[in-house]
Amino acid sequence: MERVLENRLRLKKRVLVVDDELINRRLLEKIISEKYEVLQAADGAEALEIIKANKNTLSLILLDLLMPRLDGYELMAILKADDTLNRIPVIVLTSEKEAEVETLNMGAADFISKPYDVPEVILARINHIIRLYDSVNILNATQTDSLTGLFNKEYFSEYVQVIDKYYPDRPMDAVAVNISRFHILNEMNGRNYGNEVLKALGEAIRNCVSIRQGIACRNAADRFYMYITHSDDAEELRQSLVDGISGLVKDADTRINIGIYPNAHLNPEHTKRFDCALLACNSIRSDYNTFIAYYDAEMYRRETFAERLVADFDEALRSKQFVIHYQPKFNVRGDTPYLTSAEALVRWMHPELGMISLGLFIPFFEENGLIQKLDRYVWREVSQQIAHWKKKFGFSVPVSVNVSRIDIMDSGLVNEIEGIVKDSGITPEDLYLEITESAYAEDSDRIVEAAGLLRALGYKIEMDDFGTGYSSLNTLSILPIDVLKLDMAFIKNLHTSPKSLRLIELVVDIARFLGASVVVEGVENSDQYNTLKNAGVDIIQGYYFSVPVDSDGFEDFIAERIAYDNRQKA
Repeated sequence: MERVLENRLRLKKRVLVVDDELINRRLLEKIISEKYEVLQAADGAEALEIIKANKNTLSLILLDLLMPRLDGYELMAILKADDTLNRIPVIVLTSEKEAEVETLNMGAADFISKPYDVPEVILARINHIIRLYDSVNILNATQTDSLTGLFNKEYFSEYVQVIDKYYPDRPMDAVAVNISRFHILNEMNGRNYGNEVLKALGEAIRNCVSIRQGIACRNAADRFYMYITHSDDAEELRQSLVDGISGLVKDADTRINIGIYPNAHLNPEHTKRFDCALLACNSIRSDYNTFIAYYDAEMYRRETFAERLVADFDEALRSKQFVIHYQPKFNVRGDTPYLTSAEALVRWMHPELGMISLGLFIPFFEENGLIQKLDRYVWREVSQQIAHWKKKFGFSVPVSVNVSRIDIMDSGLVNEIEGIVKDSGITPEDLYLEITESAYAEDSDRIVEAAGLLRALGYKIEMDDFGTGYSSLNTLSILPIDVLKLDMAFIKNLHTSPKSLRLIELVVDIARFLGASVVVEGVENSDQYNTLKNAGVDIIQGYYFSVPVDSDGFEDFIAERIAYDNRQKA
């Protein structure tokens, strides 16, 4: 980049003359100083210091071979081994024909014979080499990613087409590589550390594509693409990448995910190939036990379905095809369970596809950002429904709504929620905010900040799906939460595994220490209910009490709660 600026500003380029004979240095300086800024060194050791200090601005090194301390051969070997220095061209100064051949094999760009003959010839050779290397450097800067040295995505796409043109029958795989939780590595260790990890992975990828006769690029911050000859051993490929960063990153800190679109050369749409590989890679983002995924027929079906849902989304919002159902939550601490709150669950009543459950469309909307629009729609609908119930019954049942990771990243989140609540005529105490545990793990600092602001305004904060993510005891101690909501996976083995029950009891103890209540979802039968109640759980939600119901159906539960309160007062 500095050399490009030199060209634009018409600055003198720098040339380093390295020779132990002062008279030779002065002679060369006289020949080239009118056009170039000349630096001088009397031996290889002094030259190396100057080169390192000026590596970004040196255009050429004129190097004698026979010198004290560090000779020209040794200096060339050092330069060749250093990626930050080996881009500076070297012209060797020698009187021996054998040395000319040897140094050219070592990477010298040219040679100038001693004794120096015609000044115009010397200057012309220097001009030629500098122009040539400047052109190469500009081309490399245009083609490659400056951090990893791999192709950038624009040139990568062009070279993919070149491979297809000249090797049409070679089976090729499109591969997407991603470092999971990379942003956390950056936050914990600093950007310089993150860059070292990316460079190490880039080098490992370069070695892989060299072996597998392919090419690679850095497509985004922590995402890489490879186009390589087909192989059935993806685990070997992944392990070679893991080994490449093992000196910097522990397995517990992050992981490398790989998505593969096999025999991608059969798909004529070049960009589509890598979209498919990326889709496969993203499909295991939340699966902590799977590291490799293939794009297959089932994934194609899901992708087509997702595209249909995304295309129909805006109309669905306008025509209110998204319907809110409410699953009641019951306080079980006393002798008689009673309605204490509810969870809002959205259903899509599609005019052609019928009822679509949230488990089918939420993941797609989280991937493309539409979840933010849907969440705001749900907040608004739920807030208006709560206001209606308060007016009708003179009684408020708080409702939990989901706040996604994308919502948390929005700096306008607090104002958005406050505006909806005020416009609906309800209070912060009427609306509980659920944030998944995995979202806390993604960006804990931002979530702690946002949740703290909302909690200070009177909103209750629930950690949803607790036990499925990465929360540590230290993380729990700093999170501003009011409720720990246990994932239903906790109760699957409740009666066959004493450890499951003990874990729930431990969570209850932790919640008591934090001043939080414990909710368990997915409770389906009386055995589960009684066991959880005896374990000290505060609130239970699940089919044992009720399936999710529409707003009219939920009014029956409100009426029962009012009757319960009246009995308590009597």
